[in-house]
Amino acid sequence: MSEKIKLRKIGNSQGVVLPKEILERHGLAEGDTLYIVDTAEGIKLTPYNPVLAKGMEAFARTRRKYRNALRELAK
Repeated sequence: MSEKIKLRKIGNSQGVVLPKEILERHGLAEGDTLYIVDTAEGIKLTPYNPVLAKGMEAFARTRRKYRNALRELAK
């Protein structure tokens, strides 16, 4: 699905207003954080944090190896 929206002046910046239906469909509310990701097709607006995801992947690769140290740190 695609929807056409326009950039609008908001104070000294430019912004977009997301339709209520889109916010409800994706479970978004005022104050939520969204990330802008550059893609080959343009930009993608997402609540998914790609930097955090890379960190979690690195953690998943090492957690078994260091589980005893992590257990001690958690105490």
